[in-house]
Amino acid sequence: MGNKAREEMGRAEETFPDGTPIAPWFYDVQVPALSDLGRQYVLTQHNILDDGRVHTTEIQQLIDQAAEAGGGVIVVPAGTYLTGSLFFRQGVNLYVSAGGTLKGSDDPADYKLCETRMEGETCLYFAALINGDGLDSFTLCGPGTIDGNGLRSWKAFWLRRQWNPDCTNKDEQRPRLLYLSNCKNVLIADLHLQNAHFWTTHIYRCSQVKYLNCHIFSPAAPVKAPSTDAIDIDACTDVLVKNCYMEVNDDAVALKGGKGPWADQAPENGSNERILIEDCTYGFCHGCLTCGSESVHNRNILLRRIKVLCGNNLLWLKMRPDTPQHYEYITVEDIEGEMKSFLNINPWTQFYDLKGRKDRPLSYADHVTMRNCTCKCETYFDVMPDEEQYRLSEFTFAHLRIKAKKDGFSEDGIAGVAVRDVQVEIENGGN
Repeated sequence: MGNKAREEMGRAEETFPDGTPIAPWFYDVQVPALSDLGRQYVLTQHNILDDGRVHTTEIQQLIDQAAEAGGGVIVVPAGTYLTGSLFFRQGVNLYVSAGGTLKGSDDPADYKLCETRMEGETCLYFAALINGDGLDSFTLCGPGTIDGNGLRSWKAFWLRRQWNPDCTNKDEQRPRLLYLSNCKNVLIADLHLQNAHFWTTHIYRCSQVKYLNCHIFSPAAPVKAPSTDAIDIDACTDVLVKNCYMEVNDDAVALKGGKGPWADQAPENGSNERILIEDCTYGFCHGCLTCGSESVHNRNILLRRIKVLCGNNLLWLKMRPDTPQHYEYITVEDIEGEMKSFLNINPWTQFYDLKGRKDRPLSYADHVTMRNCTCKCETYFDVMPDEEQYRLSEFTFAHLRIKAKKDGFSEDGIAGVAVRDVQVEIENGGN
């Protein structure tokens, strides 16, 4: 039997947590060369220069020109090019060359207000730096950088929080770095995505999206970059995140899909299904894999072969008491590293609002597996049972080597727990 045949046999054996085969699409991790992306529209050849000016209008005109001519690729050469919100059209790709930076303006006036998806709802909000809707086969790649230039808005957010501790992201509005909606066959590869004003990348109602070899960063110090999630996956199917480095002052990968007491009935909301996150490295983040806080249904989620350098939570299930949620068939395996909590399942009450509903919707989390992990943490098992709000069932913990200050493990409130070959070593001073 040849190597290729053996490889195909091995692939055929791989499945998502409920047994659904991992499709061949997930194994194609080729990144196209610049020459493969069509006719090239180089910024400097169209009088868009590294001159400190904001070139939103000129770059948008170039995108429109490329679309009308049948498509191609906008090329950011070496240098730094400032812009506000850009809207990509069908057939037009983006390539950022080595030494090149597409840099967002730090003035909110350079970003259009529009109806968009934000925090599980459709509302009026700022457009992102890079926007696309209804695109098929959209590629953003290259060894260069897309920089949100968010420092000014971070400072403004924390100043407003001092004045109003209940200030939300909608009160202190600021743009995301990338927002794609209703797109399919998307590739985001090799880029440095950094310093977002707000969420770094947000995909909504998209299918077949790949993040390959990206470096995603926003700082936690000296000025915290608030809510700069690396990847927000919102009612999407078939998403691959592979060989990425993520270090942000919020969740690294967050699964979203809607919030509110009737969120599961709203047509604009939906499930996340067949999400594969593998071979990634995490710097500081609040959650390596987070379900919530705006999420109604996540199924077939696989997080594997990752290294955590410094994270608050490995797997975090945020249980909103004002939203019906179902998190099912989630597997976390082959993990090494350090984090505060290995597993965190607790009520999440930020901006709680039943909107007149008299009863609290009941939520569920089931068929969750964590296996083959070697981790050091403060708390191994940070789970609060609350059967009036959510029901937990069918949890499996296998082949774990944990060093922790606190074990915390209990089967209380979980219907069906399997524990096999789990060793939790309590560090001195722990319990």
